[in-house]
Amino acid sequence: MRPTTISRRGLLFGMSAMAAMRRLAAQAAKSAAKGPNVLFLAFDDLNDWIGCLGGYPGRVHTPNFDRLASRGVVFTNAHCSAPVCNASRASLLTGVHPATSGVYDNSAKWREAPALRNAVTLPAYFRTAGYRTVGGGKIFHALSWLNYSYGASENDPDAWDDYFPSKQQPMPFDRFPATARKLGTDSQWIFDWPRAAAGKGERPDIKVPYYMDWGPLPPSLDKYADEQVVDWAVGELHNTTANRLFLGVGIFKPHIPWFVPQQYFDLYPLDEVATPPVRNWREGLPPAAQAMGEERRRWHQWIVANGEWKRAAQGYLAAISFADAQLGRLLDALDASRFAKDTVIVLWGDNGFQLGERETWEKFTLWEESTRIPLMFVALGVTKPAGRCSHAVSLLDIYPTLVELVAGTPPPQKLEGTSLVPLLRNPNAPRTVPVVTSFEPGNHSVRAERYRYTRYRDGDEELYDHETDPHEYHNLAGDPKYRAIKAELAKWVPKEPAKTLPGRRDRPAQWWW
Repeated sequence: MRPTTISRRGLLFGMSAMAAMRRLAAQAAKSAAKGPNVLFLAFDDLNDWIGCLGGYPGRVHTPNFDRLASRGVVFTNAHCSAPVCNASRASLLTGVHPATSGVYDNSAKWREAPALRNAVTLPAYFRTAGYRTVGGGKIFHALSWLNYSYGASENDPDAWDDYFPSKQQPMPFDRFPATARKLGTDSQWIFDWPRAAAGKGERPDIKVPYYMDWGPLPPSLDKYADEQVVDWAVGELHNTTANRLFLGVGIFKPHIPWFVPQQYFDLYPLDEVATPPVRNWREGLPPAAQAMGEERRRWHQWIVANGEWKRAAQGYLAAISFADAQLGRLLDALDASRFAKDTVIVLWGDNGFQLGERETWEKFTLWEESTRIPLMFVALGVTKPAGRCSHAVSLLDIYPTLVELVAGTPPPQKLEGTSLVPLLRNPNAPRTVPVVTSFEPGNHSVRAERYRYTRYRDGDEELYDHETDPHEYHNLAGDPKYRAIKAELAKWVPKEPAKTLPGRRDRPAQWWW
């Protein structure tokens, strides 16, 4: 859908439509207040390096992720709809795909997308249904060190009864090195610091942003942002008087920078840390695919030149185990609360994370490491313990799943995901809908249970067989034997994807994005 100019008449119509949609939402979901509570757990940049997903080729310490997975169903082939925080979260929370909304990146104000102006977000739906909806930390997009431009809050304030620290500032101040300084006003601020992971000073010509950083911080009475969020959430579980609760908890780690206590670094001695294999990653890739991740490839050059690859991987692993510890505190609090036997738990990550695969870092690509995410559900009376589902599923599927589990009636806008309830009841139930992940208009990847097909805006293609090639080393797109498979998957590529929604333009000139 293309952005359009809205007339006064159109604006009034839109306001009227929104009011009507909210009335419909109230009618459609009025039975939801009798349904179970919801614990909605978001993790930032968490890939498959947790025990129950087996993505890390060494030993990883994630007892609480594994503990939750043992209680319900873990989806081993779950993927985001966009490998970008803001786009992925906006899509999940509105039920609308980026190719429909035009929200592809972190700068877009999702509510300004014509397709999303009247959208009822997931927490707003539950609030209308009579739940007390409270959230803390990063649910919608925000950043811990930057509170404007690229990291400005994209929260939906009207969706929540209360938010920690506030509806306008969804993330508490985090801990950074002692040399960090806060610049700007309380409403628009940056935390800046000299890089802690300084390496040997090799390749000073490569401009890597300072927040691509890691290291243990000394003990302090000051708490990390995620610890503050979990403290608040534990208080909600024990102190709220609400009959029905929708509790959203956003854990920022393992997003960069990886500053966590020393004890989590100690779990991963450097001589035991594994890094991805080195290979000719360009082999078989068309030019458009080679260009994916090019900006973060400079990060890899700096990391390798300074001998920091293992230390960087250690930082990411330490941040995962820190996040795992926060999850453990939440599960303990839930188990000790009056909500223990009447709560649906859903845990998700917003996108994957690359740690040197194809010599690039972070996300912003359409390969498996960038799109695969953790997704787990626990629903008493629906899921059975230790369930595992290998069907390809999407973060878009969370909204319709929760609606069916709790309300049984859809919200007024069209949801583009597919309910996972049949798979929660039986992880081996049939499913034919693949996952479509989009990165910018015209670049789309279709992930089915066995194959991944990617088409770029210039027509370049990739095709991988995950049964024989789980690391996507061998591009089969040019092999005539796979023509029929490629054609079948290509049917799911969006025919007329929305153009990019114009984003903010107030980024500091001295920053690298």
